[in-house]
Amino acid sequence: MGNELKILQKTYDMIQYGYICLRQYPKSERHTLAAETKLAMFKLLEAIITANKHYYKIKAIQVADVQLNILHYYVRLAKDLQFLPVKKYENWSKMSSEIGRMIGGWLKSARQISGGRP
Repeated sequence: MGNELKILQKTYDMIQYGYICLRQYPKSERHTLAAETKLAMFKLLEAIITANKHYYKIKAIQVADVQLNILHYYVRLAKDLQFLPVKKYENWSKMSSEIGRMIGGWLKSARQISGGRP
């Protein structure tokens, strides 16, 4: 149970950092890439909370993994379009990669507990 709470806190911290980064996006992106990135962060948070509460965790954890992957692409796109400085991209990516490793460990643990059943 402690690991689930740790991943929740890491996700919360990453969202706070993401908000700082999103302030640097051009005004023209407020309702497009910035909005989609915010939505992806919120969906990730929601998926982690849902997975933590589900009895059958594997599918719920996989949803969190997909949401994190979507977020990775939005952040990378922002860097490639030069909306995000490289240093902030590196910090944000480091935070989301750590969450990805935690999700992977959580998924592995859930599979062992369930005997491989979804």
